[in-house]
Amino acid sequence: MAKVRTTLTIDEDVLRAVKLRAAGAGKGDSEVIEDALRRDLGLDALEALWAKVDPLPEDEATQLALEAQRFARKKR
Repeated sequence: MAKVRTTLTIDEDVLRAVKLRAAGAGKGDSEVIEDALRRDLGLDALEALWAKVDPLPEDEATQLALEAQRFARKKR
């Protein structure tokens, strides 16, 4: 996954906690912050769910999308 650089303005106590957690875990500050954001946003859970799902073949996925579109149009 591509990484991007950004600037954050956060509370000093939060940054201190990040630095302590990073040092204790042998990780960088950015990794600790990203891990926390992923947990809070539910991205880890979503990725775990997607890993368990077998993808539909393209033709079945297209058919399902078309049926959903037709259903949504009928409701208008």
